[in-house]
Amino acid sequence: MSERDATHPSGHAPEQDAPAAEGDRHESTRGEALAQISTGLVQLHRRYYGKGPTKAKTHQVNDTVISILRGGFTTVERTLIDEGNSEPVHAMRRSFQDVMEGQFTAVVEEPTGRKVVAYMSQVHENPDLAVEIFLLEPAVEALSSAAGWTEASSEVG
Repeated sequence: MSERDATHPSGHAPEQDAPAAEGDRHESTRGEALAQISTGLVQLHRRYYGKGPTKAKTHQVNDTVISILRGGFTTVERTLIDEGNSEPVHAMRRSFQDVMEGQFTAVVEEPTGRKVVAYMSQVHENPDLAVEIFLLEPAVEALSSAAGWTEASSEVG
């Protein structure tokens, strides 16, 4: 069965010649970029740790990309954590993130087409999670406005 013959999930035949709505195209492209980021981060973990996360989900809110990776500790790391010796695991992961920052940010910059200006990473032991946070340079259209940022006041009432 060709893609053209496929039935829409609703059970109705898709409209063959109708162009995709602009919003649909944007969401599809954005969804594809987020999936590409998730896949790239899993591949980096698998390549350098010898084990990758079992699940990954990436979200984008304005200029912030957040990836949540589940199930990525190695057997050695999990053993240390289970025996109450998690500090070496956290220290090694922080060192790794510092060394690999360029490769991690490239995974986000390529599909988004935007420069990463800040990168942060944190692991959580139980449940086994890693969170990767990337702050993107503001989009061109956002440069002319406050882009949703609010001035913080240092005054105490």
